[in-house]
Amino acid sequence: MGINIGYLTANRTSAGDEVYTPFYAVEPLTEFLPKDKRIWCPFDENWSAFYQYLSEQGYEVIRSSLREGQDFFSFEPDKWDILVSNPPFSKKNEILKRAFSFEKPFALLLPVNSIQGKARYKIFKNQIQMLCFDGRVDYHTRQNMKCTTKGNHFGSAYFCRDLLPTKLELRQLVKYDRPLVTTPIGGDE
Repeated sequence: MGINIGYLTANRTSAGDEVYTPFYAVEPLTEFLPKDKRIWCPFDENWSAFYQYLSEQGYEVIRSSLREGQDFFSFEPDKWDILVSNPPFSKKNEILKRAFSFEKPFALLLPVNSIQGKARYKIFKNQIQMLCFDGRVDYHTRQNMKCTTKGNHFGSAYFCRDLLPTKLELRQLVKYDRPLVTTPIGGDE
């Protein structure tokens, strides 16, 4: 068996949180999102695939971001029904605690191995659902917003509450490249 060098050398600090979801990884989730519900994307800029794709599909989407002074741990929109996003992986325990505290449905895209851990076991209380895929999601990075960076070293899944019909749903990923933005991000946008 070969050694997974990508996993062994991965940046697991907050500096490694800057990966962005491709459009193809948002699509399978729409099967489970009712169109009459207001979606809150709390870690998203206007160029995020969640915000763009869900808006294009006719969902009412509210987004917020730390960059705009809306910290997930202290900010909450007045009206929302379902929380959906790809949160910073380095803060997954704190984010999951807060997501559960709302007592509303959510779908958070996290590494599959997030299912394990004594802290998360206490958070989940056997109320977690998972939407898993037949392959790994390749993410965009700040250096590569036009197409995804191939060869991701970890599997991803949506960790959900009160959203899926069963505890485990499996879906096929149909990968394609669609740019998140066509001009560089950062600085004076």
